[in-house]
Amino acid sequence: MDASIKKNLQKIACKVRMGVIEGTYNAKSGHPGGSLSIADTLTYLYFNQMNADAAEPENPDRDRLVLSKGHTAPALYSVLAQKGFFPEEELKSLRHIGALLQGHPCIHIPGVDMSSGSLGQGISAACGMALAAKLDNKNYKVYAILGDGEIEEGQVWEAAMFAAHYNLGNLIAVVDNNGLQIDGPITEVCSPEPITDKFAAFGWHVITMDAHDFDSIDRAFEAASKVTDQPVAIIQRSVKGKGVSFMENQVGWHGTAPNKEQYEQAMAELKASLQELED
Repeated sequence: MDASIKKNLQKIACKVRMGVIEGTYNAKSGHPGGSLSIADTLTYLYFNQMNADAAEPENPDRDRLVLSKGHTAPALYSVLAQKGFFPEEELKSLRHIGALLQGHPCIHIPGVDMSSGSLGQGISAACGMALAAKLDNKNYKVYAILGDGEIEEGQVWEAAMFAAHYNLGNLIAVVDNNGLQIDGPITEVCSPEPITDKFAAFGWHVITMDAHDFDSIDRAFEAASKVTDQPVAIIQRSVKGKGVSFMENQVGWHGTAPNKEQYEQAMAELKASLQELED
């Protein structure tokens, strides 16, 4: 990846993380851990991969994204704000009564392609979108972001079987493998491992990547773009809470909002990271 493009993506991702912290702090609730672990991937998709334009949010030829792990909406909202779908100021009213941005993505929000949050259902909706594109002879891609805890849901594997059966080569699913879910490590709750082998057994083309290395992300999506005859599963190894020192790899930050002191520390760390990138 070109160094200047990479640095720009790193800066945007840092701002996206700041939006996650801003939103969850002001909401006094939400899911910062898993939002931070997908910040780089969402940044790459919206700023370097997808055909998605805030000026034409309903363009029928746009690429679609379904956040199947809908509780990490703060990350999606922050990326959409950076992309210009709505003002960044909206992030401060996350989850407030009557506000645009609620706890899970809702289709009335500019840039949101599917309401989601009930785990397992988002990937099924993404399959339907991808099949519709094939039936309509459209060239758009459909991306779905799943959690590694989410794939303990049986519906995910029904969708996986469906996608392979209909040769949905326009569907790319990203599994955020940060190893932690609300009740603890995935290996202790109900292990979905080996994740790569399972998707391969269901007829998917499987790619792995480092979720916090834009070179690795770029290689993974470039490889995925060359697959046209079967769905692609990208298993990304990530760090829950990435970018905020005291949140990293801590299961307690799955669904806990920062208090004032934690907010200030997190924002100071992220601002320092952004300043380092800008120097």
